[in-house]
Amino acid sequence: MAKKKKIIETIIIDSMFPNKSVAKHEDKTIIFKGGIKGQKVRVLLGKKKKDYIEGKLLEVFERSPLEKNLSCSYDDECGGCTYQTLLYEDELKLKTDQVLALFEKENIKDFSFLGIEASPRVEGYRNKMEYTFGDSEKNGPLVLGLHKKGRFYEVVDSDACNIADEDFTKIRRRAMEYFRKSNTPHYNKRKHEGILRHLVIRKAISTGEILINLVTTSQGPVDTDGFVRELLELDSLEGKITGILHSINDGLADTVKADELHLLYGRDYITEEILGLRFKISPFSFFQTNTFGAERLYSIAREFAGDVDDQIVFDLYSGTGTIAQIMAPVAKKVIGIEIVEEAVEMARENAKLNGLNNVEFIAGDVLKEVDNLKEKPDLVIIDPPRDGIHPKAINKIIDFNPDTFVYVSCNPITLVRDLKVFEERGYKVEKVKLMDMFPRTAHVECVSLMSRAEM
Repeated sequence: MAKKKKIIETIIIDSMFPNKSVAKHEDKTIIFKGGIKGQKVRVLLGKKKKDYIEGKLLEVFERSPLEKNLSCSYDDECGGCTYQTLLYEDELKLKTDQVLALFEKENIKDFSFLGIEASPRVEGYRNKMEYTFGDSEKNGPLVLGLHKKGRFYEVVDSDACNIADEDFTKIRRRAMEYFRKSNTPHYNKRKHEGILRHLVIRKAISTGEILINLVTTSQGPVDTDGFVRELLELDSLEGKITGILHSINDGLADTVKADELHLLYGRDYITEEILGLRFKISPFSFFQTNTFGAERLYSIAREFAGDVDDQIVFDLYSGTGTIAQIMAPVAKKVIGIEIVEEAVEMARENAKLNGLNNVEFIAGDVLKEVDNLKEKPDLVIIDPPRDGIHPKAINKIIDFNPDTFVYVSCNPITLVRDLKVFEERGYKVEKVKLMDMFPRTAHVECVSLMSRAEM
C-alpha cells in the first residue's frame, strides 16, 4: 500500500532562481516551485533528495510582508506572472540577490558587478502575447486567455492584463466574442478534439504594426473571412493591423507551430526599429518580447564589447541577427551562426534592409559549424537558448581563443555553469550586468564580459 504523502504548513524563508522557494520542516529543507519569501503556505511533501525534500505548493494562506502591490485582479489565478504583488524595486532586488547567489555557489568572484537595470516599461511592455483557447471550468463558455496557475487545461479570461499592450486586450476580447457567437469549439487537449488552439499577437512598438496569427486544427471549418472582418472593424486600436494569418496545427504538443500557414489579410511580417536599424519580424521569428528593454540589453552588450573597429566578431546563436547587425556598423566583419533556417533567412533579409554588407549568416548547428569557420575572431558574442551552450560545443568555442567573450544569457543557471568552464580554460569574468527584460516574471537577462586571464 502506497504511503500517504504529507501536507505541511510552513513559512517561505528564501527564494532561488527561477521562481523556487525554500522552507523548513522539522529541520529539513523543503524546495518547491512558486511562492514569495515571507508567505505562509501549505505544501505537499514529495521525494527526498540528498540535501532537501521536494515539495508542491498547494495554497498561500497568508501573504508576505513584501506583497505591497495588489494591482492585478488576476494574480491569484493567472499563471502568466510571478511577482505581480511586489513593488518593482523589491522585484529587482530579489532578482539581483538570486543571480548573485548562483555566482557565489559556483565560486565565480572578483568581477565588477554593475547591478540590475530596470525595464524602461513595467506595464504594457510585451510586444507579443500568446493566448490559448479553452474554458475556465469544465464545459464552461469559450475563453481566450492565459493558463491558470499550475493548471494545464484551464484558461483565465485575463481581460486587463497589465503587462500586455492595450491593443492586445482589445483584439483578444473581439476574437473571443466572435468565436463564442459562431459556436466554434476549442481544442480539447485531453480528447485531442476541437478546432481553436491559440491566438498570437505581435506589435512593432516603433511602427505600430500588428500581426495576428490564428492557430487551429484541421478538424472542422473556420469562418476566417468573418474573423478578418471582425478584427478590421476594431476602430479603437492605437496601432494598425497589417497582417492576419491562419496556422493549421494538428500536433499533439501544446505549442504554437504551423503544418500549414495561410495569409488571410495584408502581409506576413511587421517591421520594428531598434537602435536605428530596422528588422522584419515574421510569425515564428524570435524577437525579444520587450522592445525598449531589448534596446538597452543590446546597448549593454555593445558597451561590453568595447572598440571593435577593424575587428572580426562572431555572433553565435544569432537568431534573426539582431546583435550581429547592431555590431556590424562598428566592426570590420560579423559572422552569425543560427540553427533555425527561417531565422537565418530573416537575418539576411534584415541585413539587406539595413544596407549592411559586412555581416554573414550561416544556417546550422553551432556545434558543427564552428569547425568550418576559417577566420579568427577578435571577439565572440554568445547568446544561447535557455539550455546554455552545448557541452560538446563550449570547448570548441573557447578554442577560438579571442581576446574577449561577451555572453548574453536568459538563464543565469546555465550561464554560471558555462562561465565556470571558461574560467577553467583561462578566461576571467570581468564584468556582469543584469537587464530586467521581463518585469513581473521570474526571468532576467544577464550580460557577462570575459577576457583572457593574465598568466
